[in-house]
Amino acid sequence: MDHDEAREAKAHAVAVARTLAGGAVHSASAEVSVAPLAVGLAPCPDGSYGIALRYRLGLPGVRSLAHQVAAEIGEVGKVVDLRRTGRIRALAGAGHRSGVGTDGPTVPGPRPPVVTAQALGETGRVRPLRPGVSIAHVDVTAGTLGAFVQVGGVVHALSNYHVLAGSPVARPGDLILQPGPADGGRAPADRVGTLAAAVPLAAGTTATVDAAIALLDDADVDATYPVGRITTTARALGGELVAKIGRTTAVTSGRVTAIELDDVVVGYGEELGDLRFDDQIEIEGTGTAAFSRGGDSGSLVYREDGVALGLLFAGSEIGGDNGRGLTYVNPIDAVLGALDATLLA
Repeated sequence: MDHDEAREAKAHAVAVARTLAGGAVHSASAEVSVAPLAVGLAPCPDGSYGIALRYRLGLPGVRSLAHQVAAEIGEVGKVVDLRRTGRIRALAGAGHRSGVGTDGPTVPGPRPPVVTAQALGETGRVRPLRPGVSIAHVDVTAGTLGAFVQVGGVVHALSNYHVLAGSPVARPGDLILQPGPADGGRAPADRVGTLAAAVPLAAGTTATVDAAIALLDDADVDATYPVGRITTTARALGGELVAKIGRTTAVTSGRVTAIELDDVVVGYGEELGDLRFDDQIEIEGTGTAAFSRGGDSGSLVYREDGVALGLLFAGSEIGGDNGRGLTYVNPIDAVLGALDATLLA
């Protein structure tokens, strides 16, 4: 199928999935109001597309539903890429807001030493700021500084809502720390800026991006680490080889395995519950390594040629060809558009 044909087939698959589910497949907590079956486009080796179907293990009836949808789509001659995932979660480190995560309240240890831009040091204190380092709202554990952007000609740091805001109670002007509190950052010594804007997330709504920006105290930043300055964007077409640098797993490589995924259900903990996202990008790690782990949220995902494709925000710990999990990414143009931002030139 070409792109347009695949989109039509995808719409049919979504309708089939929701009809067959009939409202009967839900999470145990009843937070998911639609069938937990994500549907998108899967790239084929010849440049065409099939239908990507993703189902989560552990929910009663969902495996059977996924196979029913695959069979119906396959009967009309469409290629189906059916995969299972684990529970997909937002990838902040050790929970979202300090004191709410699974590790209990964050107790800052000794202040980490300053490291240079040439050292890895994703969890350490880094000046000048660069992509890939630990960062977070003062009441959040830790995530990743993904890139630097300009808003109204002023330099800001880009990451996720659940990294730089973390909760509906967050407000512009709240302190942002580098490193994040889970990595020993504390106010005011490790303050690097303030929350400037966040795209709201709310239970019961369908989202496209998990994104926020911080106004930096010091605009003298290193935007070239680790691959040079990234200033251009593109829409993922599927099959691209990509990379990212994150607070937890540093530089990793992967491949885009699905695009335009709808009904991706992501767990956000007690405050927001399970949220649904549309038009997402899926990536699996190449080789034996995972593409991302908790704390990598906010990483910028870019092609081998240095063109930005998306902002990493969620993942599962199982799934993918290497069994190390699947990663989910917001399209970068949707992120920048929602924040009225451009990549720092």
